[in-house]
Order: sequence, then C-alpha cells, then structure tokens
Amino acid sequence: MKSPTEQLTRLVAAEDRFHHSHSELRETQIAALNEQFQERRDRIKLLGHRAREAGTTEIRDRADMVPLLFPHTAYKSYPESFLTGQRWDRLGTWLGTVSPYPISPIETSDITDIDDWIARLQAAGHYVSCSSGTTGKSAMLLASDKDMHWSRIDTVNVFAWGSGVAPAQDRRRIGVGATAAVPKNIIIGEAQAAAFCDPAKAAFRLPIPPLTVGSLTKMVVLRKKIAEGTARPEELADFERTSVERQVALDKAMAIAADHFIEHRADKLLVSGLWNALYKVAELVRERGYSAKDFHPDNCIYVGGGLKRAQLPPNYREFVHETFNIPDNRDFQNYSMQELNSGMPKCQVGDRYHVPPWIVPFVLDEKGEELLPHDTGEVEGRAAFFDLSLDGRWGGVISGDKISLDFDPCACGCAGPSVRNNIVRYADIQGDDKIGCAGTVDAYVRGLS
Repeated sequence: MKSPTEQLTRLVAAEDRFHHSHSELRETQIAALNEQFQERRDRIKLLGHRAREAGTTEIRDRADMVPLLFPHTAYKSYPESFLTGQRWDRLGTWLGTVSPYPISPIETSDITDIDDWIARLQAAGHYVSCSSGTTGKSAMLLASDKDMHWSRIDTVNVFAWGSGVAPAQDRRRIGVGATAAVPKNIIIGEAQAAAFCDPAKAAFRLPIPPLTVGSLTKMVVLRKKIAEGTARPEELADFERTSVERQVALDKAMAIAADHFIEHRADKLLVSGLWNALYKVAELVRERGYSAKDFHPDNCIYVGGGLKRAQLPPNYREFVHETFNIPDNRDFQNYSMQELNSGMPKCQVGDRYHVPPWIVPFVLDEKGEELLPHDTGEVEGRAAFFDLSLDGRWGGVISGDKISLDFDPCACGCAGPSVRNNIVRYADIQGDDKIGCAGTVDAYVRGLS
C-alpha cells in the first residue's frame, strides 16, 4: 500500500492527472499533509517552532496547515551581513534552520564568493537555487538529489501537456533569456533539451557571460548602497563602466541572435527566453525583412516569468508570435514560483493554470493568516501552496500573489483545481507586501543563526 504522498506524486506522468476533482483529492491530500508534518516536524527547526507556537500536533484539515506554511520571505531571512561580510559558516547555520537534512560544516577558508559557497554545498549533496534578487535579497532554496530528479521529469511533462509538443527530439533550441545559473535552472534546461531538441543541432544561447548568483548579489548590494547614498566614488565609477560594457555586449548578442534565427528559420524551433529579450530580437528580425512567412509553421515558445517590469507595447506577445510563426496552441505558459518544485501549465481552452494532484492549493486572507472558506466554485485571495513532491525543504509556502482559485471543472474538460489567468503581485497593487507571520519567522530564524 503506497503512502498518501506516493499515491499523489506517482501521477506525475499520468495523462489524466488534471482530471481529479478537489472533492476526489481532498481526503488523500489531507492525509499526505499530515504525513509530511509528522515526518518533518522534528527535522526542520523552523517547522517545529511554528508547530509549537500554533499548538499543532496533527493535520486534520487544510486549515490546520495554514500556521505551518512558511512565508516566501523565510528564505530571505538571513542577515545581509552574512553575505557582505562573507560569513559562509553563519550562512550555512542559517540554512540549517529550514533544511530537513543536516548541513554538515564545510571548509570555508578558501571560499571567495557566494558562487564558491554554492558549489561547495552542491558537492556535499545540497543544491542551493537562489532567486535573482532583482528587487532585494536573493531567496536561498535548498533542494536534494531527489528534487533534481523530480524537476527533470516534471518540466518535460508540464511543457508537453501545456504546449501539445511531443518530446520527439526534433527541434532546434534558440534561447534568448538570461536566467540565474543555479542548479535547478540548469537541470530544467538539460531535461528540456534532451526531450525536445535534436541532439545533432547545437542549441543557441546569448553569447554573454551567465548570470551567477554572485554577480546578481553584487549588483543588488551596490544598488542598495547607491539608494542609501553610501556607495564610494570608485564603486559608482565601476558600476557605470560595467553597465555600459554590459549593454554593449547585450546589443551585440541580440544582433547575433537575430542572425541565428534567420539562418535556421527553416528548422522546427523551440524558442525560449524572457519577453523583453524576445521582443527586441523580433524587432531586429523584422528590420532584416523577415517575419512569420519565412519560419517553420510548427515552432513553439517557452517563456519564463512575466514581463519582469519591462516596458513593452500592449501587443508584445502577438508581435513575437507573428515574427517567429508561433501558433497559438504552441505558446506554453506556466504558473509556478522558485519556492515550488512543480509547474501548473495553462490549458489552451479555458485560459487557466491547472494544479496537479500533488500540489495542495490554499487561498488565504490578505495577511496570509486565515484560510478562506472554499469547497466549490471560485475564491480570490492570497495564494499559498504545499508541494508534496519537495524533499530538500518544507513544501508549504505563502506567496506574494493574489489569485482566483476555481474548484469547478474547466472548459477543457479537466475537473481538477485551476488558477485563473488574472494573477497579480500584492506588491504591485499596493507598493508593499506584508505577510502576517513573516516578522515572527524572521526573528526566530535570525536568532538561531
């Protein structure tokens, strides 16, 4: 007899995985939540603390889990001085407060930056995937070998379901995005290439240095100094020089990407990147006299994230599609976040993102403290999720997103829960985002590190 968690995660490759209704999944999901809690309450320090505060000893319904969900800011709760002061031993101690596995001390005397630290942890079996930290500190998210294996499987299944593209190894990949070079992003890229791309056709990526966590962190720290007026003159001069050099290199890379698209326009393409870069390359391709009529009719596109505050015309999506001849049914869109290990692909019919059985969705009040009543129909509020596939960290997270969760069947025929395509960030609505339990979590974690 498989455990409740295994009963749900084994559906990862099932063709009908989105057909299971909320009422059908409810009892198994609650049993799996309790299973996860009982197994990890004494292994994850922060979880044990939250359980003692709430007086929780058992998960009997979804409401019991709410006090145990970590705010997404928990993974940014380390003191910034640990980074700026290169206190890698203290940063490792902090990481141990949110890990279900012991973080054994590592040799840090010869570590020069955060990239070295991440590599040293990876050698010990701890994969740290950091967010880009473009609006503040980077979130540091632990993953295990089991999580890396899951990411390889899930990313292929999610893309195939959402785009209708079979993993037939028959495409040429052209990537014009710049994502952080962290373990999870690397694994996902490798898995997609192995499944969908022709191994005889070399993949293209922008000819610019990869974005490492170290380079991103340095940039964020310097921007903060500039905002506070504490940056030294030589730091400002270096920032200006680096910014100019980076822009020149990026402009050249965009031109090279446009030429590469044109050179391989007859191939069946898998186009990937961020909208801002894709739009700029599309403009260059149009300037050279090429458009949809010149490209293969079965191209597909994989876009990571939203606009990321990029300022683009209202028709940016259509402009990119019409440039590279991408049919509407080959436009893959996915809802997820760094804190999760699984995707929620958008269907082609109902214009909504489908939640797989191993992700338990919650809709909370704005402060993230109360579960909103919801068993049928649609409810709007703060999104929270528990990803039962996660092994290297606690699966429950309260996000910064405002969503509409629907328990009624989708027009595409899937009966499972779905998220409507009207997701917004609370920070974008009100300029700030405060989750009720975040301060308590931050104080506890800092106290242990």
